Amino acid sequence: MDKLEKMILEYGEVREGNILKVDSFLNHQLNPVFLYQMGEEFYRLFKDKEITKILTIEVSGIAIAVMAALIFKVPVVFAKKTESLNLDKDIYAGKVFSYTKNKEYNIMISKKYLDNNDKVLIIDDFLAEGNAIRGLIDLTKQSKSQIMGIGIAIEKGFQKGGKILRSEGYDLKSLAIVDELKADHIKFRIQQ
Repeated sequence: MDKLEKMILEYGEVREGNILKVDSFLNHQLNPVFLYQMGEEFYRLFKDKEITKILTIEVSGIAIAVMAALIFKVPVVFAKKTESLNLDKDIYAGKVFSYTKNKEYNIMISKKYLDNNDKVLIIDDFLAEGNAIRGLIDLTKQSKSQIMGIGIAIEKGFQKGGKILRSEGYDLKSLAIVDELKADHIKFRIQQ
């Protein structure tokens, strides 16, 4: 998605530790018109997959997932990282290590929102090592629902997550793949 690459070049900031900061439009301040366009692109990529649910993880994946869900006309389910009094006790649970926060989280989804009848599209904002996606795959497998695809806004192609997931047969599509990330230079992978 050329527009995402342009937004990254114009508004993104490269930080120490291979961190790409895009909080001015994607994961702190949100640009809803642009997020809707991303949702349209995910629909174009996965519209033939008979998606019944979109699955993401809180917090940054929710906005993108909701925009895609508007177009797919399906619910969004997001894995919670914190327990609360209003969370059902009958849950699917797993663990995720956050690359950017250098912390492990427990994640959970109520069993009433994901089951073996669902055809799931997993969506997230970033893919680096693949830890968040692995956690969502684990919850999806627990529910016996079918993973129809994985949609990522920005993939760090110089890290192994995308390569491994594709080698395992997942239909993984990223709107932008960053192959090189330096303070003065961002190189994107050319995609068909």
